[in-house]
Amino acid sequence: MSKIRKAVIPAAGLGTRVLPATKSMPKEMLPIVDKPAIQYIVEEAVASGIEDILIITGRGKGIVEDHFDYSPELEQRLAQTGKEDLRDQLRHIAELANISYIRQKETKGLGHAVACAKSFVGDEPFVVLYGDGVILGEDPVCAQLIRAYDEFGVGAVAVREVTREQITRYSSLKLDHIRDNYFRCTDMIEKPAPGKEFSLYSILDRCVLPPEIFDILEHTGVGAGGEIQLTDAMRELAVTKGMTAVAFTGTRYDMGNKLGVLQANVEVGLAHPEVGEAFRAYLKELAKSL
Repeated sequence: MSKIRKAVIPAAGLGTRVLPATKSMPKEMLPIVDKPAIQYIVEEAVASGIEDILIITGRGKGIVEDHFDYSPELEQRLAQTGKEDLRDQLRHIAELANISYIRQKETKGLGHAVACAKSFVGDEPFVVLYGDGVILGEDPVCAQLIRAYDEFGVGAVAVREVTREQITRYSSLKLDHIRDNYFRCTDMIEKPAPGKEFSLYSILDRCVLPPEIFDILEHTGVGAGGEIQLTDAMRELAVTKGMTAVAFTGTRYDMGNKLGVLQANVEVGLAHPEVGEAFRAYLKELAKSL
């Protein structure tokens, strides 16, 4: 079985739920304290053994490429002012992995975005990490899915139980329990109408896919929201071969949602080595007036 060494990060979405901030800044670059969301996602992939990453961008997202590039002028200035540690941190960002980019010229949906990665992926299994989903924990979700793929030999999806209200905005999966946090997925539906859901388990932000997904995407039509949905293509895999659903561990932040952005900054800020203690004291004082 091929070692999973490639990851695809779709990051071409418009970020309409966090406007006006995303009018000029991609939602993937929204900061969580002092790092943009997409850096956390790239770091998760690297921590899971991924070597090559393709970020799928769109118009106005050149700032993403700049972030993962060297900045000679800034680095030189930091060195001249005795801030070598900070300079080294910036250089490390540019050296995290082999990162390449391709532009999705039209935002036709997540399925279309992943299809753009066909030449990059080739005939290897690969990981998809959604560009607006940051998941933090000791065991990277990407690694959890790779282990499931290695054991069961079929595509794997990261899942969590959501509310009945949320399931109509996400996907719904038909599952049979295998053991522990592993389930066999045999069907799925994107954005089910009330009463049409299989379960309250939904795919959240991560999946491992075999290269056959590209042949499926070629004949996947327009689905929910008038877009080509990756869920519709994965459904064909689930029905014909089955997929493994992993009820993942970790704390998830939806960076395409204003509340998710706030939650991420508060919770990560509390644990931050530089500002955490002072921030905690501030919040305690603020809470007295709430």
